[in-house]
Amino acid sequence: MATSRPHRLVGFLESRKNLTGSACGLAGVVLTLTGLAGPYWPVVVAGLYGAGALLAPPERPAPPDFPDPSAQLEEVRGDFGRLRGYLADVELPPAAEERLAGLTGLLAGLLEPGWVAEVLAADPEGLHAVSRAVRQDVPEAVDAYVRTRWWTRLTPGQEPPEAHLERQLALLRGEAERLADRLRDAEARRQESHTRYLEDRSEH
Repeated sequence: MATSRPHRLVGFLESRKNLTGSACGLAGVVLTLTGLAGPYWPVVVAGLYGAGALLAPPERPAPPDFPDPSAQLEEVRGDFGRLRGYLADVELPPAAEERLAGLTGLLAGLLEPGWVAEVLAADPEGLHAVSRAVRQDVPEAVDAYVRTRWWTRLTPGQEPPEAHLERQLALLRGEAERLADRLRDAEARRQESHTRYLEDRSEH
């Protein structure tokens, strides 16, 4: 508490209200020295200071500095590289391996540096979906399979864990494909809009 008081005092002294009020109060001192304020100069100086403090714009705290979409995309790309390193050390059944390869190939295409990634970076929902798949959904699906497979070996007869893994990977692949379709449709609409613009311009 003791250390916060000096900070508050310094903050007030540097505030817009105090600086504006001080400037107006200084004008009151000038009026006093020129004899225009008369015997009521303390009231004039205090009044001008208060008026200046009231007229000063309020202090505005700086908004949080969040990373821009391109920086977020670069972070996701780095996490995707770490995910691929993790997946390379996991042994999966052939069917699940094939589905995983299709999913990671699609994610790699979306994250590949270039204009496609720029389109993804401009789509907050799409970038969130890819980030969630890379950082949560895929590693969780694979890790759950590895853990469950060990228990299944102790208690055989249960539903094979690879069946769940294959379904999960198929669902994630479907989400990634729908995202790619949506981004493609956005580019197609952009192309169509440019065609209409050129057609309208040629008619005038």
